[in-house]
Amino acid sequence: MLDGLAAERRLLARVQERADVAIDTSELTVHDLAREVRAAVADGAPDTLRINVVAFGFKYGLPLDADHVVDVRFLANPYWITELRHLTGRDAPVRDYVLARPGAMEFVDRYVWALEPVLEGYLHEEKRYVTIAVGCTGGKHRSVAIAEELAVRLRRRGERVLVTARDLGKE
Repeated sequence: MLDGLAAERRLLARVQERADVAIDTSELTVHDLAREVRAAVADGAPDTLRINVVAFGFKYGLPLDADHVVDVRFLANPYWITELRHLTGRDAPVRDYVLARPGAMEFVDRYVWALEPVLEGYLHEEKRYVTIAVGCTGGKHRSVAIAEELAVRLRRRGERVLVTARDLGKE
């Protein structure tokens, strides 16, 4: 093993001579190394999370990469209203209907509040990508409207947020 390390050092000697920064990783944890690398190459931009909010339908299964899963099937389903059935949670009539349901805005407010220490903790632990999955039955109405509203609230906090509606068009 020692011979292998010596050979590696010989091979990398010219690279090290040309390097602007050398980081001794002997005593660093993975998180410490990430901080050192980020400090060496940072462009001055503050650390931020990239949050992916995924609307999905439980009948199609949970998103496998979800860090958090919330269920909004407690809200009345616009599917049962003929005029709304063909629309999605991105359409104003459905969005307005879903967000006007008792408990909808309270849920969004409290969920964003509950996420605050979690998101701060992720940054502290060098986790930069987070997926929040919002589910309803088919992934077309309630989950989409709530996912979009969560994104609005998180963006107001300065977060970078992408919303995807995984199951739109599957019905």
